[in-house]
Order: sequence, then C-alpha cells, then structure tokens
Amino acid sequence: MEGVPSAANPCGWPDEVMAVLGRAITVEFATLTRAGSPVTIPTTPYLGTEARTLDISTGLTYPAKAERARRDPRVALLYADPVGSGLDRAPVVLVQGLATVRDSDLQGNTDRYVRISQEKLPDATKGQPRAVLRRLAWYFTRIWVEVTPLHMRWWADRALGDAPRTWDAPEGTAAPLSDPAPGGKQPGPWAEPPTSWRKVAEEATVRLGLHDLSVTAPNGFPCCFPVHHTELTPDGFRLVVGEGAPTVSPGPACLTMHTHPERFTSQENRTFVGSVDAVDGTVLTFRAQRALADWSLSGGKVRLAAGFLAQGRRLGPRLRVEVGRRSQAVPKVRFPGEY
Repeated sequence: MEGVPSAANPCGWPDEVMAVLGRAITVEFATLTRAGSPVTIPTTPYLGTEARTLDISTGLTYPAKAERARRDPRVALLYADPVGSGLDRAPVVLVQGLATVRDSDLQGNTDRYVRISQEKLPDATKGQPRAVLRRLAWYFTRIWVEVTPLHMRWWADRALGDAPRTWDAPEGTAAPLSDPAPGGKQPGPWAEPPTSWRKVAEEATVRLGLHDLSVTAPNGFPCCFPVHHTELTPDGFRLVVGEGAPTVSPGPACLTMHTHPERFTSQENRTFVGSVDAVDGTVLTFRAQRALADWSLSGGKVRLAAGFLAQGRRLGPRLRVEVGRRSQAVPKVRFPGEY
C-alpha cells in the first residue's frame, strides 16, 4: 500500500517499509566506481532530519564511499538485516536513489552523529567516559550522505520467493546538489587489503551469516539483494538467489558478508569485488578478483578497545589533512546540551 503523505512520512513512502527504514541497524550502501562497478559496504542507516531522505555517514578520515557518491550520485540502499531492529517480520527493502554529500559544516555533522548514533546504538559506547570519547574526533568527524529515494522494491523476507512490490517517486523528483568537492588529492586507502581473497572467504563464508550481492541494474543504478546460499569455488563463489530476485546479467559485481550482535557492540564485514560470469536461472557464478580492506571490530571489551585504538593510530593523522582540504577547523566532540 502506498503511504499517505504526512508529517512523519512527507514523501508518501510505502507504509509497509516505514518501520524498517526507521529501525534497521545495518544497511548495505552501494556506490559506483568510475568504471561503473558497484562497491557495497554495510553501514548504519538513519532517517533524514525531515524524513525526506535516507541517510548514512562515513568518517571524514575514510571518505571513499562518499567521494564515489559525490562523483556519481546513483546509489542503492538494501535493508535486509533485521538483527537488532526489534521487528519480527521485517521485509527486505531495496532503495535506489540520488545521493547528496554534505561536508561543508564538519562541526554540525559531528554534532549530529554524536547525538543520533548514541540514540540508535547506545551499547556501542556504553560505559565509556566522555573524556575518552572527546579524544575520538578522528572517528566522530563525519561526512553525511543523504539519499533521495527514486525507486523502492520490497519482498516479504530474505528468501525473495515472490516478485517484489514496487514504489516510484513522482516524476521530476530530484535531489539537491552535493557540497563542492574539497581541493587537493583524495587520500589513498586507509588500510591494506588482504593479499588473498580466498583465505578471507574460507572463513567468512561459513562464519558471517548474511550475504548480499550487488550488480549494476539496467537503469544504471546499483542493485543489491540477498543471497540465499553461498558456496566457495576455486575461482570465487556459486550463489543461489530467490525466484523473485532481480534479473542479473553477466558483469561487474560485489559480494558482501556481515554479522553483528542483537545489541550492537561490534561488527564484522567482508567485501569481495569481481564479476558475475554466468547466470543459470537462480544460480549465479561469481568470479572473485580481490577482497577489500574492511572495518571489523569483534570480541570482548579488551579486544574491541585494542582494535579501536589501532585504527585510531592509522586514521588519526588523516584528520587534519582532510579538515584542511575543506578549509575548516578540526571539530570538537560535543554532546547534547554543550552547544
């Protein structure tokens, strides 16, 4: 059923998907490379401040996905992970839309992230003194990506057993322009990728339970959807998808695997880029080229703290460089009531 525009749903998005859009803890965010290949990273979704956009953030010190979205605003969001949402029968929702990248007010971006991330993921920083959190500007300083939905598809569950229901934005729907790109050279990767995709895959295929495939759809947007079964092969993966999955043609593709606990205190993600080489009904042959570097933090509190500190040592020096490229001051980590 198409939603009726209201204060809580001004764009009239489908009623069936509203709870998922507001309560999901993880979303797959897909962008396009210069060559038109999809790259998908699990991240945390938020409703836009006026409930007209679906927003994600990325750290200023690792801006690659935001810069891809600024260069090519055609993006996709896949809401297919019900863990932590509190929803018993959550549909799977694919959103294709236009991205607007916001990084002209880094202090405002940081204030927003501190406020709403702690509201949505309170266990992630529970027990941490504010004095410690104030020292994590390298993490809390954010770029926001606001996605204006153009197309939505949704299925009853990850099995994709039936054809999806659909919604399209009114003709002429457009997104605001992104903030101007910063001057200077974009930084290189913040972490080295694994030397062997297969070594990563052997562990991740079994241990990380949620697998999603991204391709480039005929309309030019990324298209991301769940994989029902994954089997490791010598060259990559044999993937089985549901009967109602989007039609796939051979071409560039991205496979993500992830997991996180019900109370979000840690996460593990793996991303493989390559291509779909063959399609036989619901069976796809994915040829892996490489595994991307990932941001995964798991284990007990001591291991999590050590991992976070290690990432801070790598990413901290990049903060002043990225702030300088935008001719702004290094933001302060502030909490509600302090500004």
